[in-house]
Amino acid sequence: MLTPGRRLRLAPRRLVATAWPWLALLAVFGAVRLSKGAAVNDAYALLSRPFWPGTAQSEWLRSAQDLDRQTRLQQLEADNRRLRGLLDLDRAAGAAALSAPVISRQAGGWWQQLVIGRGGLQGVRGGDAVLAPGGLLGRVASVTPTTATVVLLTDPSSRIGVWVGRVRHHGLLVGAGTSRPMLRFIERDVGVRPGDVVTTSPASTLLPPNLTIGVVQRVNEQAVPAPEAVVQLSAPVQAVDWVQVRRP
Repeated sequence: MLTPGRRLRLAPRRLVATAWPWLALLAVFGAVRLSKGAAVNDAYALLSRPFWPGTAQSEWLRSAQDLDRQTRLQQLEADNRRLRGLLDLDRAAGAAALSAPVISRQAGGWWQQLVIGRGGLQGVRGGDAVLAPGGLLGRVASVTPTTATVVLLTDPSSRIGVWVGRVRHHGLLVGAGTSRPMLRFIERDVGVRPGDVVTTSPASTLLPPNLTIGVVQRVNEQAVPAPEAVVQLSAPVQAVDWVQVRRP
């Protein structure tokens, strides 16, 4: 039979025996908090080591890195070609040309207009020709002191006289609201065929003469009252970011 003194000595032992798991858990939480989870991360890394990526995953990673480097290199080469094209335009035009960045373009009017970052203060005037590497892009429609709005050759309101050198015939290039404008003729038998180069007229006074515009893609001989042709523009209307403004 336990005496009262014996019973008092055993009570703390029972209390410790029942509370030690909770005390240990509190100690673990305290250690995790003080180490900011470092111990847990180390334990997780040790347990998950057998499931780490093997050689196949390493090959995939290297392939992804190679693809990224190749893509960057191709983009740099494309930028280099574009800048060289702009330099060639500047050298060909001399003091009559002004390079300008494209600063705005509306998604709903992608084939109609764009805004460039040069304006009246830099000498840009309404009616000036706007070129991109490859050929004529459009004409300046309106000007502010620091910007200018360009109506593209693909805009439905665009109308310019052009020249097909092989057959020595003039025509009217009309925007169709798509990437390819229409070429309309006055005479019935013009003899135009796919592959013919379209330029501004050698006698033009509104635009610089002999500027490349594009290439005839297909011809509709049955159009009334005269044949019509679809023209593929030589300038990259869909992706231009720098242009050159040139006066007649």
